[in-house]
Amino acid sequence: MKWHHPLPPTLWLGVLLTGVALIFALSLAVGSVSIPLADVITILLGGTPTKPNWGNIIWQFRLPRSLTAMLAGAALAISGLQLQTLFHNPLAGPFVLGISSGASLGVAIMVLTSQQLNWLYGDLSLTTAACLGAASVAGLIILTSKIVRNPVALLVLGLIFGYLTGAIVNILLQLSSAQQVQQFVIWTFGSFGGVTWKQLPLLTGGILVGGTIAIANLAALNVMLLGSVQAQALGVNLDRLRFLVLLSSSILAGIVTAFCGPIAFLGVAVPHLCRGILQTADLHRLLPAVILVGAGLALMADLLSQLLVRSSVLPLNSITALMGAPILIWIILRDRVSRHYR
Repeated sequence: MKWHHPLPPTLWLGVLLTGVALIFALSLAVGSVSIPLADVITILLGGTPTKPNWGNIIWQFRLPRSLTAMLAGAALAISGLQLQTLFHNPLAGPFVLGISSGASLGVAIMVLTSQQLNWLYGDLSLTTAACLGAASVAGLIILTSKIVRNPVALLVLGLIFGYLTGAIVNILLQLSSAQQVQQFVIWTFGSFGGVTWKQLPLLTGGILVGGTIAIANLAALNVMLLGSVQAQALGVNLDRLRFLVLLSSSILAGIVTAFCGPIAFLGVAVPHLCRGILQTADLHRLLPAVILVGAGLALMADLLSQLLVRSSVLPLNSITALMGAPILIWIILRDRVSRHYR
């Protein structure tokens, strides 16, 4: 059954923007210490809040965390939207290419060798290792895309790369000490709270690069909705498009995984949620929607991870799975699951 709604896409985008703004304000106000919204606004405008320490809480902890969540959610959603369109597969997402597994391999190598090489490993070194691992797998996929022209075969190869790197990670962890395994497991939980103000420009810059490539691909990807044969007949260079989509998705998913850990489900679920809201497959309308919904859901997941259990912070990946899995189940069970990809 098709879902009809009274609002046109432009008004829906306004509603989504308002919703994201409200969730963003809530993420700054709510936490172990509650801060009134009036004081949050005062702090952001450079004023003096009722309690001086509230300013430090906002500027040093909550604001970079919330900005990271918005950037990461938007990046993963853009990556998923591109991959689902390219592969004509409603369940394709940024992690099917093995990028998160590559990042996990980089972190696992760092954790295992740090003791032997006497390195002082921390957030920055783990981020660097994750970036290198993700980039290595992304490079393999881009090189493979020049040989394998079938999108489905390329998707399967991405899964195989993920399984191979996952197997190496398991072997490395088996050889690690309990302390090293614990540090790696904590990283795999995912978190938006580990990005500092110094790291935020690098995260933002990487996402801007990947997002710019994605915007440049929109027109060709829209033609791909007609099918690869018709797209090629209309002048779309499939090899070039495949390379650029893989490059953009690898940058977006790789840098988010490196800084925040492997964040599951957002990249797959958000594009489908936006198609249901806007009732369109036009990527020019979907792109701003997935950016807003991805940012909003990431903020909401981060809030829930902090508030559901007061004594501790829940793993972010568990929250995104609880939010995204019902959407994916609905996608699989509905009768016309492939109507956007014919």
